[in-house]
Amino acid sequence: MTRRELLLILGGAMTAAGAVRAQQKAIPVIGFLSGVSPQSTAQVERIFRQGLTEGGYVGGPNVAIDYRWAEGQYDRLPALAMDLVDRGVAVIVTTGANAAALAAKATTSEIPIVFGTGGDPVSAGLVASLNRPGGNVTGVTFIALELLPKRLELLHELVPKATAIGALVNPNYPEADLQQQELKQAAKVIGQPIHIVNAGTPPEIDAAFSTFVESRTDALVVANDPFFAARSDQIVMLAAHHAIPAIYSDRVFVDAGGLVSYGASITDAIRRIGVYAGRILNGAKPADLPVEQPTKFELVVNLKTATALRLTIPQPMLLLADEVIE
Repeated sequence: MTRRELLLILGGAMTAAGAVRAQQKAIPVIGFLSGVSPQSTAQVERIFRQGLTEGGYVGGPNVAIDYRWAEGQYDRLPALAMDLVDRGVAVIVTTGANAAALAAKATTSEIPIVFGTGGDPVSAGLVASLNRPGGNVTGVTFIALELLPKRLELLHELVPKATAIGALVNPNYPEADLQQQELKQAAKVIGQPIHIVNAGTPPEIDAAFSTFVESRTDALVVANDPFFAARSDQIVMLAAHHAIPAIYSDRVFVDAGGLVSYGASITDAIRRIGVYAGRILNGAKPADLPVEQPTKFELVVNLKTATALRLTIPQPMLLLADEVIE
C-alpha cells in the first residue's frame, strides 16, 4: 500500500467518523423539567412523543428526552433548570405549576420553553397574554385554579348534609393564597363555612387529617398541587381511613382509590405540549404560538369508594361522569 493510498483510506475514515458525529449531534434533546415525582414516566413520554408526531416532527422517535424531577420541592427547580440549559437542550418542557416554567424562564431567554401549568401564566409573568405570549415561552394551561369553585360545588352535591367542609392546601404552592381566596369565595356561594388547613410535607399531611377529624369535617376538597399529586396514595389512604369524602383535581387520586376528581384532562394537556414542542423543533417560534386552554375536562367517579363511604352518587353526576370506576 502506497502512502497516497493510506492517506486516502485515513481521510475516508475520518470523513465517515465526522458524518456519524454530525448525525449524532443532529438528534435534538428536549429538557423535561417537572415539579412532581417520576411516577409514570413511561406513560408521560409515550403521550408526549405522540404529540411531537402530531406537531409535525417526523423524527419524534429519535428525540432524546432528559428528565429533571423536583419531587414537590420547588426550591430545587432553578438548579435543575440551569442543569438543562448547561446541557444545551433544544427545547425545555415544564410541568407541575407555574414554578417550573418560571425557573426555566429566569434561566434562559434563548431556549424555547413550552409549559403545562394549572396556574395563570399571565398573572405569573410567564407570558404577556394568552393570544400573544411574546418572548421564548408558550404552552398549555389547565386552568386548575378557576375550577376550584366547581369542585366545591360538586362536593356539596355529593354530601349535601355536610356542615363542616375542609380544604387541604399546600402553603408552598406558588398560588396557595389565590387558592384560599377562591375557596372562601366559593364557600360563600354555597352558604357553607370552610376550614382550610395547610400542609407542605408528608408529616404535615398526616397532621392536617388529624385536624380535620378533630373539627368533625364532613367533606374535603384537596387543592390542585403537584406535591399533593405525588402524595396521592397517602392522601387517599387517610381520607379512606377517616371516612372523609373528598374531591380532587386529578384522576390520579381516583385511580389510587379516591372518591371523585374533576379537572382538565392531564393526558390531553401533555399531548398538546408535545404538539407545541414538535412545532418548535420544526422551526416555529414560541411567541407565535398562543397559549392553549383545555377543551377536554374529566369527571371521574369511584363507585367502590362511594360504597365504602356509604355514599350514594347522585344520578345526574353519574350520567355526566366521563368514567365510573366500579
